[in-house]
Amino acid sequence: MAQVAQTFDAPAVRTWCGLALRALGRAREEIDAINVYPVADGDTGTNLYLTVESAAAAVEAVFAGHEAGGTGPGGPSLAEAARAMAHGALIGARGNSGTILAQLLRGMAEVLAAEGAEARADGHGLRRALRRAADSARQAVAHPVEGTVLTVASAAADAADTACGTEGDCGAVARAAHEGARTALAATPGQLAALERAGVVDAGGSGLVAVLAALVETFTGQAPAAARSRGTGTGTEAGTGPAGARRAPEAGDRPAVPHARACGHGEPDAGDPDTAGAADTVGTAGAADREAPATPAPRAVPTPAEAPEPPPAAPPPACAHAAPGPPAESATAPPGHGPAFEVIYLLEADDPSVARLRRRLDALGDSLVVVGGDGLWNVHVHVDDAGAAVEAGVEAGRPHRIRITHFGAGDAHTGAAARPPRERAQRAVVAVVPGEGLAALCTEAGATTVLARPGEPPASGELVEAVRRAHAREVVLLPNDAELRDTAAAAAEQARGEGVRVALIPTRSAVQGIAALAVHEPGRRFDEDVVAMTSAAGATRHGEVTVAEHRSWTSAGICQAGDVLGLIDGDVAVIGPDVADTARAVLDRMLAGGGELVTLVLGEELPDSVADGLETRVRESYLAVDTVVLRGGRQGALLLIGVE
Repeated sequence: MAQVAQTFDAPAVRTWCGLALRALGRAREEIDAINVYPVADGDTGTNLYLTVESAAAAVEAVFAGHEAGGTGPGGPSLAEAARAMAHGALIGARGNSGTILAQLLRGMAEVLAAEGAEARADGHGLRRALRRAADSARQAVAHPVEGTVLTVASAAADAADTACGTEGDCGAVARAAHEGARTALAATPGQLAALERAGVVDAGGSGLVAVLAALVETFTGQAPAAARSRGTGTGTEAGTGPAGARRAPEAGDRPAVPHARACGHGEPDAGDPDTAGAADTVGTAGAADREAPATPAPRAVPTPAEAPEPPPAAPPPACAHAAPGPPAESATAPPGHGPAFEVIYLLEADDPSVARLRRRLDALGDSLVVVGGDGLWNVHVHVDDAGAAVEAGVEAGRPHRIRITHFGAGDAHTGAAARPPRERAQRAVVAVVPGEGLAALCTEAGATTVLARPGEPPASGELVEAVRRAHAREVVLLPNDAELRDTAAAAAEQARGEGVRVALIPTRSAVQGIAALAVHEPGRRFDEDVVAMTSAAGATRHGEVTVAEHRSWTSAGICQAGDVLGLIDGDVAVIGPDVADTARAVLDRMLAGGGELVTLVLGEELPDSVADGLETRVRESYLAVDTVVLRGGRQGALLLIGVE
């Protein structure tokens, strides 16, 4: 097993954020499905994912800044990484649970980044951080309710306090916190009537258990037993938790090559029917939209699957730690009679102004959570008068990133003065592309594009904005990168909540996206079009030629910095010293299984002679195969190869 962290330092923060993001990505839909409190709007899992996504991006930015600035191999300090995590979560927090999670992370950062704090924290420091997190989150909520994520966080801190008596390593503390959180989660239906009626555990608490399971894996190198068997560590003996997750790679594992897919460490095959369920094509408007594609795709095809209706989770068994007495009634009015709007905004204001704002908003509505500090706050409240909630923010300071959601009526996004809405198109394609050249090509073909620059993958919010720009009733989403599957799934879920019918085809490379776009036919029925595009993508093998930046373990052996790597279907197949020879070897291997069309997407730094040589190779050695050459621009890889 690879060496893993036993103390909390900056790399551990980075690893934790990455593992937590993957865990929430896998559990997102099932957490959404059990979201019944405080509003049954089915978005808790998505909101938690988006919050952690923002936190992880902020931490990555700190590391990238140190690398670009040439500050040496030490990288950022624990304080810098912890502050970045907290700030990223604060500015990206979504929904009630996401806002509370942001405060939990901020509470931890207040301990880990305190003046005079050590460069790394041991188990005692982690215990104090978890306690501060639970206390600060409870203080941020105007009217705390038991049986929620607050209860789970407090139980985690209590368990950590007990575990830290003689052991100072972070792994022991994290395991105790996770187990305490799981026990508390199982008891939540006995504390909150809304959960008991629905037969589920608290959704926000379930997400926190997944985040704590990722913390255990950060320090021990192994996910907790519950997380391995039930999915993300949110499960209980009653089986209420998400299932089916796999262990994510950790920072202490073998070094990765520059392109994350190059080592082939078990990303699911797009054509595997057991993993293709992320390609949800379910719409939102009636029975016709819920029909599965009429023609089942073969195994080699990334199959869009209709998400099954999750069965009601069985109530967990009685727990000795459950609060005595009957479950508490919901703090909000019965469904259909609560506040009509959710209002969220960032606010620049001083502490006295925020104190006055809390009192004002508390009188206007419920589910009030105000988190942050040092002049920047995230405000969340449910109200009937959204305008009054925003005006209260204006009186307190400078609100921005204002988001208003009308419960039961999709999202209502604030913006400029009202203007007559333009007519929606019937169907559109949104594609993530790695270079300006492909972006121009796909745009010319009618797609709405999102540019993924090298080292800067788009966030789910960017994909949602692209879906909005497409302004269509039906959208086919092509992520064109295996690592964007969870991000694209979160974006698709949010877009469906806004009334757009979205099909996510799990394309793993830009050449698969090109193949899918080539057969796109807006005049067909939606399901037929999706099946045709999915089949074209699945029939396209994808290869890549890139240069290793570090000495790394790969599926083809050890590579050194500067070696040329040839990847086939995401795995390193060839390691060589020469670009032309490696590209030719990759092409020959891909064509050994047959093919009718080769697509070459040239990176900006690829010599023209290499492309000319490959064209000649196909023309002279594979007489029945055609070649198409496209210029991708600054796409990261020197060359992308598609064989259909």
